[in-house]
Amino acid sequence: MSPEEKKEKLALKINRDVIDFINSRKSLLISSIQPDGKPYASYAPFAIGDDCLYVLLSEIALHAVNLQHNPAASVLIVQDEDSSKELFARVRVNYSVEAELLEVDSEQWFQGVDIMEARLGDRIRNLSQLSDFRLFRLKPQGGRFVKGFGAAFDLAGNTLAGEAVNQLREGHKKRTEAA
Repeated sequence: MSPEEKKEKLALKINRDVIDFINSRKSLLISSIQPDGKPYASYAPFAIGDDCLYVLLSEIALHAVNLQHNPAASVLIVQDEDSSKELFARVRVNYSVEAELLEVDSEQWFQGVDIMEARLGDRIRNLSQLSDFRLFRLKPQGGRFVKGFGAAFDLAGNTLAGEAVNQLREGHKKRTEAA
């Protein structure tokens, strides 16, 4: 097998690993930008559809306000501490995203609510009927997938699995002793 074929085979495996990992999680951490420019971190349950992540947020929640003010955000989906063999090498994927607020009662709104309900249950239907809840589609703008020590991958492009996958080869380096 040529080096190019090996690289392509690895990329396909990583694509599957990313999607399998995302499917195994039900909530994400989101870092949004407050109107004063300061970062704000929170979390939200999510669903997957159209190569994007969907979150249903109350406008009482600061991250919903932030996303309406500035659609640039970062999300992190991470392995639970309790199931990780190594705390410093938890499996995780993060994305830079652009948040799109979906218009209430639009075709995209109903499609997103259906996607969320299929993944997260009846509570989504109930929450989506409350006037303060907003549905956001988080569109990936590139990311990084970490499987553990020495196994980190840049995910280029606008898909969850990455249109191009590049393994990061510059590993951890030992400090040299002071002279």
